[in-house]
Amino acid sequence: MALKSFIDVGPDSHFPIQNLPFGVFRPESGSPARPGVAIGDRVLDLSAVASAGLFGGPILSGSDCFHQPNLNKFLALGRPAWREARAALQKILSSTEPVLRDNAELKKKSLFPMDKVEMVVPIAIGDYTDFFSSMHHAKNCGTIFRGPQNPIPQNWFHLPIAYHGRASSIVISGTKIFRPRGQGYPSGNSPPYFGPSLKLDFELEMAAVVGPGNELGKPIDVNNAADHIFGLVLMNDWSARDIQAWEYVPLGPFLGKSFGTTISPWIVTLEALEAFACEAPKQVKRFLITSASYLYLCRTLLVSGSVLHYILCDFQEPKPLLYLAEKVSKNYDISLEVQIKPAGQKDSCIVTKSNFKNLYWTVTQQLAHHTINGCNLRPGDLLGTGTISGPEPESYGCLLELTWNGQNPLSLNGTPRKFLEDGDEVTITGLCKGDGYTVGFGACSGKIVPAPQ
Repeated sequence: MALKSFIDVGPDSHFPIQNLPFGVFRPESGSPARPGVAIGDRVLDLSAVASAGLFGGPILSGSDCFHQPNLNKFLALGRPAWREARAALQKILSSTEPVLRDNAELKKKSLFPMDKVEMVVPIAIGDYTDFFSSMHHAKNCGTIFRGPQNPIPQNWFHLPIAYHGRASSIVISGTKIFRPRGQGYPSGNSPPYFGPSLKLDFELEMAAVVGPGNELGKPIDVNNAADHIFGLVLMNDWSARDIQAWEYVPLGPFLGKSFGTTISPWIVTLEALEAFACEAPKQVKRFLITSASYLYLCRTLLVSGSVLHYILCDFQEPKPLLYLAEKVSKNYDISLEVQIKPAGQKDSCIVTKSNFKNLYWTVTQQLAHHTINGCNLRPGDLLGTGTISGPEPESYGCLLELTWNGQNPLSLNGTPRKFLEDGDEVTITGLCKGDGYTVGFGACSGKIVPAPQ
């Protein structure tokens, strides 16, 4: 018999009892923030559940982790505590369990309408790293800026490339994003352009939330890395392409990224996603085919009229070094979608559909690589995946790719767009389809407002 909650959960809800994502909320503006889980269109206050003594397991009984303004203390307890909490919550929210269902006073104290609460960033983010893990995104960006001859640099197939981002400007879904100001490429012999970004973009990403960290100098084994990941959120790594293009040599992104990064409010745990685990996709070996007799082996990618050939392999090729070689290489089947509502319009347009399983480097490989030099991760650290693009044009994960750097504008309800304009609103959603239920992430939204004067 399928697990069912006493709380009514619609068939299209992202938050059935099979999900139970964690977040932090205020019941009303100005009230103290506290941890909660989403169930249907309600938020369950975990501080009230804890005060009622309903976390009776050996790890959580007596713990004050749900009386904190963020989830960091709970994350630090590790997977045994996370599983204990999930089992307790599924039990008390079950349609067959009376402890909360039949307690009107406790229900009043602990259940809040989701559309009435204020969601906040659920973790204290000490550090934020953003990876570059989609082969399709890497290929497209390289083709745009360097041409089709060798679009993906050699090192990309050997390690999960990343840069260290700015944690202070990570904001919760619904926060307005100010158009950044900065320098751009000079025209001819003129000084560099300075002013509001002219090429503001979204990036369709997800991010892993780190649980227990590691001691300085002690790397995390790739085959144990999942025990250090609490769950995933949706993420929009807003990008000013013109600022980024001028500044990134030689040290990488800076002001073109650090002005704002949006995350969704609910962290979907790896336990909830386990039903949607899948093998990481067959990876590819770069190899130019000259004989037509071998074309049946290949996936072909048309670029500017020429054909780049990649042989499908059953493993990452070149084979990763031992510290990145996983016994089980796992991704998740998470359908992702981006909509843009142009300024002044009522209706949104779907601009791309992708999937988390398109990633070449898995989140566990990303985490293991992050620590291989002895770098210490801490509870609440955020690891972005990088833009998640698929192989087809309609699955590209940013406007840079979708418009081919502005050469092919999109039509949004008849309104042309090369890059984002002031007043445009971008919404990312993600979900997994189960047998009669949906495990979703809610929404990750942000609206562009003019640069401050």
